[in-house]
Amino acid sequence: MRLSALLPLLAAVPLFALPGTAVAAPGCFDPAAPLTVEEQRLTATLPAGGPAVGPELVRLAGLDPFVADVKHDLCAARTPRRAERVVTQAGARLWRTAVDRAQGRRPDLGTLDRFDDRPLYWARLQLSSALRQWRPSFPLPDRKALLTAFDRGSRGLDDVRFPLGKTRRVMVSGFDPFQLNGPGLTISNPAGASALQLDGRVLDTPSGPAVVQAVSFPVVWGYFDEGIVEAAYGPALRDRARRPDVVLTISQGRPGRFDVERWAGAWRGGFPDNNDASVTGGVPPAAGWPQPDVQFIETTLPYSRMLEVPGAYPVNFNQAFCVWPDAAHPGTGTPVCRSDAPAPGEIAASGGGGNYLSNESMFRANRLRLGLGLTSVAGGHLHTPVLGQPTGLTDPAFESRRQAIAAQVISLTAAAAGGPGPEIRPQQAESPQAALESLSGTVLGR
Repeated sequence: MRLSALLPLLAAVPLFALPGTAVAAPGCFDPAAPLTVEEQRLTATLPAGGPAVGPELVRLAGLDPFVADVKHDLCAARTPRRAERVVTQAGARLWRTAVDRAQGRRPDLGTLDRFDDRPLYWARLQLSSALRQWRPSFPLPDRKALLTAFDRGSRGLDDVRFPLGKTRRVMVSGFDPFQLNGPGLTISNPAGASALQLDGRVLDTPSGPAVVQAVSFPVVWGYFDEGIVEAAYGPALRDRARRPDVVLTISQGRPGRFDVERWAGAWRGGFPDNNDASVTGGVPPAAGWPQPDVQFIETTLPYSRMLEVPGAYPVNFNQAFCVWPDAAHPGTGTPVCRSDAPAPGEIAASGGGGNYLSNESMFRANRLRLGLGLTSVAGGHLHTPVLGQPTGLTDPAFESRRQAIAAQVISLTAAAAGGPGPEIRPQQAESPQAALESLSGTVLGR
């Protein structure tokens, strides 16, 4: 995606600026400038002490010279045009470096497990905080635009390039780490790690080779309000010559299993995001994109084929969903959970993957797909098993689990890319209690 295509969105992304302790940096940075809640965690350490976790993970991955170089280039910039070039190149380079490192093409970068997604997350925060605290020697026209351009580049949104020809194409998305307060500071997200493993890969499928392009989403309600999902998937879906055959949103879900989710629902449950912001209510539309007014969207992934994929974890087809008992007053009463199919007029309380940002990623990507009339494009959501936390910064068991999950995600993506699947037919409905039990294992679907 070209930067010019992002201009309508550049000024819109909320900054969530809050007072916080600045990350020490020499030169042209103001340590008193406010940071986001996410950025404030850059100074946090483990309970036992030691170095700050985020910067230490960046150092162990060999990315700290990259961060230092970008800060130096910011201080050396003397014009707005030069600053824009530094920022846009930094975002694109950070994403590409993280992908190359994850896929083994940069063995020179650090000693940390190459499957680790956390260095990308924390390096991005180091540079976004630097951009927020940067005090240039010239009037800066639009700091928000620079922040947004950097963020989108560092998430792969500018790097989605499918080839021409008859090859199959798959677009996937992962997520940042989340629930980072307190003891969660060392959390990794296997969905984000899988996106780094998948970006640019060519997979063997029953229908021939499939090219994968990946992006990674923030765990922030405000970015979804401003259409980051549509900005990621929309240009690819509108490209008639290079349109993906499959759109697959991925996030971390339940312990011990993968879930192919049948339903996405149009409701936000309000769980706090990475900036500790909470939002409740219906999923709003994204300006500038065609999208139907619907409460539920059903997967069209070839789930039967995906259920047969072998690996370290079982794969489940999750048919649970919940509706509000009084359609005229959504958000009140106790949600009614079932596993048959939503009836006309029912109002979503949650999809199979809950009512957090993973459910919303599936809903938004596929609402856009349907709004563009692309019913032949398969779409849906995959929840990975919960990874768990390491002992200290990392440990062999933690790394082994993440590698096993990422390897199985690659196989499941190849299965999803293998051509049209069976028509989705309602299976025998579970009891309401069984549906509740299915949903109760959801880790809020990030």
